[in-house]
Amino acid sequence: MKLLALALLPGSLAFAQYTMEPAGAPPADLPPAFVSALQPQGVKILGSGGSVYCEVWFRAQLTSGPKSTDDAITLSIPQGTLLGAIRFAGPAQDRRGQSLKAGTYTLRYSQYPVNGDHQGVAPQRDFALLVRAGDDTDPKATPGFDALVALSTKVSGTPHPAVLSIWSSSSDKFPNFSKQNDHDWVLDTKIGDVPVSIILAGKAES
Repeated sequence: MKLLALALLPGSLAFAQYTMEPAGAPPADLPPAFVSALQPQGVKILGSGGSVYCEVWFRAQLTSGPKSTDDAITLSIPQGTLLGAIRFAGPAQDRRGQSLKAGTYTLRYSQYPVNGDHQGVAPQRDFALLVRAGDDTDPKATPGFDALVALSTKVSGTPHPAVLSIWSSSSDKFPNFSKQNDHDWVLDTKIGDVPVSIILAGKAES
Protein backbone atom coordinates (compact mmCIF):
# COMPACT_ATOMS: atom_id res chain seq x y z
CA MET A 1 0.00 0.00 0.00
CA LYS A 2 1.46 3.28 -1.10
CA LEU A 3 1.08 5.80 1.70
CA LEU A 4 1.39 9.56 1.75
CA ALA A 5 3.26 11.52 4.35
CA LEU A 6 4.09 14.59 6.21
CA ALA A 7 7.80 14.97 5.54
CA LEU A 8 10.73 16.18 7.54
CA LEU A 9 13.37 18.31 5.90
CA PRO A 10 14.43 16.40 2.77
CA GLY A 11 18.05 15.79 3.75
CA SER A 12 17.11 13.90 6.92
CA LEU A 13 14.26 11.78 5.60
CA ALA A 14 16.09 8.62 4.67
CA PHE A 15 17.87 8.24 8.00
CA ALA A 16 15.40 9.63 10.54
CA GLN A 17 14.15 7.36 13.30
CA TYR A 18 11.20 8.17 15.50
CA THR A 19 9.75 7.12 18.81
CA MET A 20 6.47 7.84 20.59
CA GLU A 21 5.72 8.93 24.14
CA PRO A 22 2.87 10.71 25.97
CA ALA A 23 2.53 14.42 25.18
CA GLY A 24 0.52 15.72 28.11
CA ALA A 25 -2.32 18.22 27.90
CA PRO A 26 -3.34 20.12 24.73
CA PRO A 27 -1.39 23.32 24.02
CA ALA A 28 -2.36 26.52 25.79
CA ASP A 29 -2.46 28.50 22.54
CA LEU A 30 -5.63 26.66 21.51
CA PRO A 31 -8.93 28.35 22.50
CA PRO A 32 -10.63 26.73 25.51
CA ALA A 33 -13.48 25.38 23.37
CA PHE A 34 -10.98 23.38 21.34
CA VAL A 35 -9.08 22.16 24.39
CA SER A 36 -12.28 20.83 25.96
CA ALA A 37 -13.10 18.90 22.76
CA LEU A 38 -9.76 17.09 22.72
CA GLN A 39 -8.50 14.09 24.65
CA PRO A 40 -6.68 15.22 27.81
CA GLN A 41 -3.47 13.45 26.82
CA GLY A 42 -1.76 13.56 23.44
CA VAL A 43 1.04 11.73 21.67
CA LYS A 44 4.55 13.12 21.26
CA ILE A 45 6.78 12.02 18.38
CA LEU A 46 10.51 12.26 19.01
CA GLY A 47 13.09 12.38 16.24
CA SER A 48 16.75 11.50 16.20
CA GLY A 49 18.53 12.43 19.42
CA GLY A 50 15.27 12.68 21.32
CA SER A 51 14.25 16.04 19.87
CA VAL A 52 10.52 16.73 19.62
CA TYR A 53 9.21 16.50 16.07
CA CYS A 54 5.49 16.98 16.74
CA GLU A 55 2.73 16.51 19.30
CA VAL A 56 -0.82 15.45 18.40
CA TRP A 57 -4.11 15.57 20.27
CA PHE A 58 -7.28 13.99 18.89
CA ARG A 59 -10.93 14.57 19.69
CA ALA A 60 -12.44 12.82 22.66
CA GLN A 61 -15.67 12.13 20.73
CA LEU A 62 -16.34 12.03 17.02
CA THR A 63 -19.68 12.07 15.22
CA SER A 64 -19.69 9.68 12.29
CA GLY A 65 -21.63 10.12 9.09
CA PRO A 66 -23.09 7.70 6.56
CA LYS A 67 -20.74 5.18 4.97
CA SER A 68 -19.69 6.17 1.48
CA THR A 69 -20.37 3.94 -1.50
CA ASP A 70 -16.92 4.92 -2.81
CA ASP A 71 -14.43 2.22 -1.78
CA ALA A 72 -11.63 4.82 -1.88
CA ILE A 73 -13.24 6.61 1.08
CA THR A 74 -12.34 4.61 4.19
CA LEU A 75 -13.74 6.83 6.94
CA SER A 76 -17.36 7.77 7.62
CA ILE A 77 -16.60 11.29 8.84
CA PRO A 78 -18.52 14.38 7.70
CA GLN A 79 -16.67 16.94 5.59
CA GLY A 80 -14.86 19.57 7.64
CA THR A 81 -15.12 17.75 10.97
CA LEU A 82 -12.49 18.66 13.55
CA LEU A 83 -10.20 15.67 14.09
CA GLY A 84 -7.68 17.14 16.49
CA ALA A 85 -4.69 19.44 16.74
CA ILE A 86 -0.99 19.11 15.96
CA ARG A 87 1.99 21.16 17.09
CA PHE A 88 5.33 21.14 15.27
CA ALA A 89 8.45 21.99 17.22
CA GLY A 90 10.30 23.15 14.09
CA PRO A 91 9.95 23.50 10.32
CA ALA A 92 8.40 20.54 8.50
CA GLN A 93 6.80 19.70 5.17
CA ASP A 94 3.46 18.25 4.16
CA ARG A 95 2.80 15.43 1.71
CA ARG A 96 3.34 17.73 -1.26
CA GLY A 97 6.67 18.98 0.06
CA GLN A 98 5.13 22.30 1.06
CA SER A 99 6.79 24.08 3.97
CA LEU A 100 5.08 24.11 7.36
CA LYS A 101 6.16 26.56 10.02
CA ALA A 102 6.62 25.56 13.64
CA GLY A 103 3.40 26.12 15.60
CA THR A 104 -0.04 24.76 16.38
CA TYR A 105 -2.61 23.72 13.77
CA THR A 106 -6.02 22.12 13.85
CA LEU A 107 -6.73 19.03 11.75
CA ARG A 108 -9.99 18.78 9.81
CA TYR A 109 -11.31 15.96 7.67
CA SER A 110 -11.79 16.14 3.92
CA GLN A 111 -11.43 14.09 0.75
CA TYR A 112 -9.54 14.96 -2.38
CA PRO A 113 -11.89 15.54 -5.32
CA VAL A 114 -12.25 13.21 -8.26
CA ASN A 115 -11.30 15.63 -11.01
CA GLY A 116 -8.32 13.99 -12.70
CA ASP A 117 -5.75 16.07 -10.82
CA HIS A 118 -5.14 13.59 -8.01
CA GLN A 119 -4.77 10.25 -9.76
CA GLY A 120 -2.24 8.04 -8.01
CA VAL A 121 -1.66 10.34 -5.04
CA ALA A 122 -3.04 7.79 -2.56
CA PRO A 123 -5.06 4.58 -2.48
CA GLN A 124 -7.67 6.40 -0.38
CA ARG A 125 -9.32 9.80 -0.75
CA ASP A 126 -9.31 10.57 3.01
CA PHE A 127 -7.07 13.42 4.17
CA ALA A 128 -6.58 15.68 7.17
CA LEU A 129 -6.17 19.34 6.26
CA LEU A 130 -4.12 21.65 8.47
CA VAL A 131 -5.55 25.01 9.57
CA ARG A 132 -3.69 27.63 11.57
CA ALA A 133 -5.02 27.56 15.14
CA GLY A 134 -5.65 31.30 15.02
CA ASP A 135 -7.84 30.90 11.91
CA ASP A 136 -10.03 28.15 13.37
CA THR A 137 -12.72 29.63 15.60
CA ASP A 138 -15.35 26.95 16.21
CA PRO A 139 -14.63 23.29 17.00
CA LYS A 140 -18.24 22.39 16.11
CA ALA A 141 -18.04 23.94 12.64
CA THR A 142 -17.91 21.71 9.55
CA PRO A 143 -16.63 23.96 6.75
CA GLY A 144 -17.37 22.89 3.21
CA PHE A 145 -14.62 21.73 0.89
CA ASP A 146 -13.89 25.10 -0.72
CA ALA A 147 -13.95 26.97 2.59
CA LEU A 148 -11.66 24.44 4.25
CA VAL A 149 -9.21 24.47 1.36
CA ALA A 150 -9.11 28.28 1.55
CA LEU A 151 -8.19 28.09 5.23
CA SER A 152 -5.55 25.42 4.64
CA THR A 153 -3.85 27.29 1.80
CA LYS A 154 -3.00 29.96 4.36
CA VAL A 155 -0.81 27.29 5.97
CA SER A 156 0.91 26.19 2.77
CA GLY A 157 1.08 29.62 1.11
CA THR A 158 0.29 27.92 -2.21
CA PRO A 159 -2.92 27.11 -4.14
CA HIS A 160 -2.84 23.62 -2.57
CA PRO A 161 -3.96 22.86 0.99
CA ALA A 162 -1.56 21.45 3.58
CA VAL A 163 -2.47 17.80 4.10
CA LEU A 164 -1.70 14.65 6.05
CA SER A 165 -2.74 11.20 4.85
CA ILE A 166 -5.31 9.43 7.04
CA TRP A 167 -7.41 6.28 6.67
CA SER A 168 -9.34 3.67 8.61
CA SER A 169 -6.96 1.63 10.77
CA SER A 170 -6.90 -2.16 10.89
CA SER A 171 -4.49 -2.24 13.84
CA ASP A 172 -5.33 -4.16 17.01
CA LYS A 173 -3.18 -1.89 19.19
CA PHE A 174 -3.86 1.76 20.05
CA PRO A 175 -1.90 3.90 20.17
CA ASN A 176 0.78 2.30 18.05
CA PHE A 177 3.58 4.00 16.13
CA SER A 178 5.52 2.11 13.50
CA LYS A 179 7.52 2.45 10.31
CA GLN A 180 5.78 1.33 7.14
CA ASN A 181 7.35 1.06 3.71
CA ASP A 182 10.72 2.81 3.37
CA HIS A 183 9.92 6.25 4.76
CA ASP A 184 6.49 6.35 6.39
CA TRP A 185 5.95 6.54 10.15
CA VAL A 186 2.33 5.80 10.98
CA LEU A 187 0.37 6.45 14.15
CA ASP A 188 -2.57 4.11 14.77
CA THR A 189 -4.94 5.69 17.23
CA LYS A 190 -8.61 6.27 17.96
CA ILE A 191 -10.52 9.49 17.45
CA GLY A 192 -13.40 8.88 19.80
CA ASP A 193 -14.30 5.30 18.92
CA VAL A 194 -13.05 5.56 15.33
CA PRO A 195 -9.75 3.72 14.63
CA VAL A 196 -7.52 5.68 12.25
CA SER A 197 -4.04 5.56 10.81
CA ILE A 198 -2.24 8.82 10.10
CA ILE A 199 1.24 9.39 8.71
CA LEU A 200 3.11 11.81 10.94
CA ALA A 201 6.56 11.59 9.39
CA GLY A 202 7.88 10.21 6.16
CA LYS A 203 8.63 10.73 2.51
CA ALA A 204 5.94 10.79 -0.14
CA GLU A 205 7.09 8.68 -3.09
CA SER A 206 6.15 9.83 -6.57
